[in-house]
This record gives sequence, C-alpha cells and structure tokens, in this order.
Amino acid sequence: MRNPAARSPAPRLIIIAAAGLVVAAAILIAGRVHHPNYYLGLFGRTGVDVYSLKSLLATVALGLAAVQVTLALWLYQKLPGAGRAPKPIGLTHRMVGSVLVIVTLPVAVHCLLAYGVQLSSLRVAVHSLAGCFFYGAFVAKVIAVQSRKLPGWVLPVLGGLLAVVIVLLWYTSALWYYNGYSLP
Repeated sequence: MRNPAARSPAPRLIIIAAAGLVVAAAILIAGRVHHPNYYLGLFGRTGVDVYSLKSLLATVALGLAAVQVTLALWLYQKLPGAGRAPKPIGLTHRMVGSVLVIVTLPVAVHCLLAYGVQLSSLRVAVHSLAGCFFYGAFVAKVIAVQSRKLPGWVLPVLGGLLAVVIVLLWYTSALWYYNGYSLP
C-alpha cells in the first residue's frame, strides 16, 4: 500500500511558500531597520530626477510583465486564436522574465537603500510591502519552476501574482509620479 502523504504536493507547496515568505520578510526587516539615505543617486541621477528614471524603469517592467502574461497564456493555450505555442516561446518567456527582474533590481535596491521600508502613508506602505512581496513571490516561482509533481495551477497562480504585484508597484510609484504626485 502506497503512502498517500508521499504523493501529496502539500509539503512542497509549504516549502515553496515558506521560502517566498522568508525572502519577503528578510527584505521587510532589512528595510525597516535600515537608516534611509535620501541623497543616494541611481545611475548618476539624484533628487527628483531619480523619480523620472525609476518611473521609466517601472514602466518598462510593466510592459515586460504584459509580455510575460501574454506568453504564459500562449504557453497554456489560453490565448484566443493563437493555437499551440512554438517551442521558442517557452525560452522567450524565461528570458523576458529574467530581463524583467534585472530591470527591477536597480530600482528595488535604490528604494531599499534610499528610503527603506516605510509605512508612513497608505501609498508608501502598499508600495513598500508590495516590493518585499514581489521578490518573495519571484523566489517562490523560481523554486516552483524547478520542482516536479506540483499541481498544474501553481505556476500560473505564482506568475499571476507577480504580474498583479508589478501593476501595483507601477500604480503606487510611476503612475503616482506621472500623475503629478497623486494617485487617480
């Protein structure tokens, strides 16, 4: 008689979720104990000019996230009228995801070092917490991609979470900047 627990994906899912939460919590704690350096520049930009650059990079990340969602829908044959995805689409999906994370890293590092994790207003708190959650969810997705025998819904859910968090990060930062320092 086989052990039903041995076939259960629950332990793997718990480990994946725990890894993501540990990463998110570590970033949150680091950002809360860090003393912000508001004068820190990014790629030679300082002060208000940093907002412009970070908003541009966040908008690029948002566009890449839209490409990721489209490619994922194609891979899962959920893109209307597209048919079966050719083999290079999987590689393209992975490459675009890697570029997306690379584009977000300078912004995230600058946010963490220049501002830390702040909870001073609703917009800033949502943005700070979403930034922590994004990298935790990214780690969880990377682990899930490497895991075997997971339910078919795991990767789409993690990918969808990442896309939603990118939209939330863009809304609470780039759109805020583009809209004259206010949210619509």
